[in-house]
Amino acid sequence: MATALGLDFGTTNTVLARLARGTDTTSVSFQSPAGQSDAMRTALSFIKDSQLGASALQVEAGQAAIRAFIDNPGECRFLQSIKTFAASPLFQGTLIHGRRFQFEDLMEVFLKRLEIYAGDDWPSPVSRVVTGRPVQFAGARPDPDLAMQRYNEALTRLGFPELHYVYEPVAAAFYFAQNLKHDATVLVADFGGGTSDFSLIRFESRAGRISALPVGHSGVGVAGDQFDARIIDHLVAPEIGKGSQFRSFGKKLDVPGNYYTNFARWNQMSIFKTTREFADLKGLVRQAVEPDKLELFIDLVEQDEGYRLNQAVSATKVALSSQDAADFRFEPLGGAGEKQVLRRDFETWIAADLDRIEAALDEVLDKTRTAADAVDKVFLTGGTSFVPAVRRIFSERFATDRIETGGELISIAHGLALIGERSDIEQWTVPVSG
Repeated sequence: MATALGLDFGTTNTVLARLARGTDTTSVSFQSPAGQSDAMRTALSFIKDSQLGASALQVEAGQAAIRAFIDNPGECRFLQSIKTFAASPLFQGTLIHGRRFQFEDLMEVFLKRLEIYAGDDWPSPVSRVVTGRPVQFAGARPDPDLAMQRYNEALTRLGFPELHYVYEPVAAAFYFAQNLKHDATVLVADFGGGTSDFSLIRFESRAGRISALPVGHSGVGVAGDQFDARIIDHLVAPEIGKGSQFRSFGKKLDVPGNYYTNFARWNQMSIFKTTREFADLKGLVRQAVEPDKLELFIDLVEQDEGYRLNQAVSATKVALSSQDAADFRFEPLGGAGEKQVLRRDFETWIAADLDRIEAALDEVLDKTRTAADAVDKVFLTGGTSFVPAVRRIFSERFATDRIETGGELISIAHGLALIGERSDIEQWTVPVSG
C-alpha cells in the first residue's frame, strides 16, 4: 500500500516517519556504518575513493559522516547543519575535492544516503512526501522562496509523486494533539537549531476524528545555534584574535569582526575555509599585533575543529540547563580552553536573542488577538526549550499545568506523517512560489 512519508529535515537532526497502523506512526530506522538510529545528524562527509575512480567520492551521512571525519583527518571534507544554507542567496555552492555542490546537490545526496541506510524499512511505494519548513528561515536576510525552490528541486530529483510542505510547528501540533482529551486551543513552540517557530491551532474532535483550524503563525531565525554562537563569541573568539589589531600604513586597525561571525557559526567553518575572507585573514598574520592568536584561529579552521567546538559548547549549554555553573573545555586552545561559565553570564549573553524570541511569541498572540489565558495547552519542543531562560518566557505567561514538553526529536516528523494521510492536506500545506 502506498504511504505518506513525513520528512523533518532539521538543522541538527533529520527524522523520517510513516503511518504504521490506524493513527500510530513509526520512525524510519537507519542502519549505517556507525550503527542503528531513528534520527540522523544532518551531516555529510566526502572522501576521495581511488578504487571508484579518480573523481569518485565516498559519501557518508549522519553519525557515519562524523565517524569518517574523525577517522580520516585531513582527507575528509565534513559538512553539517546544511539546512542553514537553504535560504541564503549568498550561498552559491561549495567546492568539495574539486567538485562544486549547490545546496540542492547536498540535500539530494544526504537523502539518497538515508534511503540506502533505511534499506527495507524505507516505505515503498511512497505516495507523497510531506516536508517540514520553518516559519522563518535562519540566516541574515533569508529568502524563504529561494529555500523552498531549493527544497523542491532536491526532492523532485528523488522522483516522489507528490511534494507538500507544512510549517514545522503545525506538524508538531498534530503530533501532540493525538493525546488531547478535549477541544483545545493549542500553542506549539518549536525550537530548532536555527529557528524558533510558533503556531496557534484550534483542535476539535468530531465523530472520533480530529479537526483543526490554523489560527496563526510566527517565527524568528534565532534558536540553539545562536546561543552556541554567543558562547563561542565570549569564550573562544578573544583567544584567537577578536578585539586585537593589525598594522597598516603606520596605523593600528581592528581585525575585522566578520571573521569571528563566521567562526562563531561553527557549522559554517568548513565553508569559511574555502572563501576569499579566509585567504584575507591569513594575509593579516604578518601585520598582526598578536600574530600567535591569528595563527591559532587559522589552525582551528584548517584542522576542521568545528565539530569538536560544537561538542564542547553543547556540553556546556546542556549542563547550564540544570546547574548554576558549568565547565567549558576545548582542548585545541590549551589552557585558555578551560573556563567556568556561570548561568547568569550565559543568560546575559543571550538576552537580546531571548527578546527576539519573546517578540515572535507576542506577534502570534497579538495578530490573532489571543489572550494568554485563552490558550488551553502550550507544547514546547526542541532542545532549546530546556534552557531555563527560554522556559521562563512561557512560565511567566501561562499556567504551569498548561505547559508540556516531549517528543523533542520525533514530534515534527510524526506530525508530518499524520498530515500526509489526511484528505484535507491542502488546508495545511504552504505553497512553493515560483
